[in-house]
Amino acid sequence: MKALFHKIIAITLSCIVLFTTMSFTVDMHFCGDTLIDIAVFKEAKSCGMDMAMMATENSSSPEMKGKSCCHDEQIIVEGQDELNSSMQKIDVEQQDIVIAFFTSYVNVFTSLEVTSIPFDGYPPPDIVTDIIILHEQFLI
Repeated sequence: MKALFHKIIAITLSCIVLFTTMSFTVDMHFCGDTLIDIAVFKEAKSCGMDMAMMATENSSSPEMKGKSCCHDEQIIVEGQDELNSSMQKIDVEQQDIVIAFFTSYVNVFTSLEVTSIPFDGYPPPDIVTDIIILHEQFLI
């Protein structure tokens, strides 16, 4: 349960760091007051009215010329550019204490070397008679 909790906390903190440092843009295209398209990380698609307005502006009739009803909006979300390391604020004596604590703490959890028993594969001899009872020598 504890290991699962630690994994959840680690994933949550890494996602927080990722999303606070990430920058993105949201591009929206409106035709009048109606939202036509919305896009993240790229430009929103046009509704086609801009092309029609360009064609009418190039024409010679004055009644066809007018103001475009389409407009684009862009929302820019900028992430954090720099991550400051807190180790720069710690002086040399405090760094020595942190290093000594870390090495001693890691050494507590290192496993001991497994020693091999050379006679582990051999079974003990069969007991024919119980020598303690045979000689009646008991520890009191």
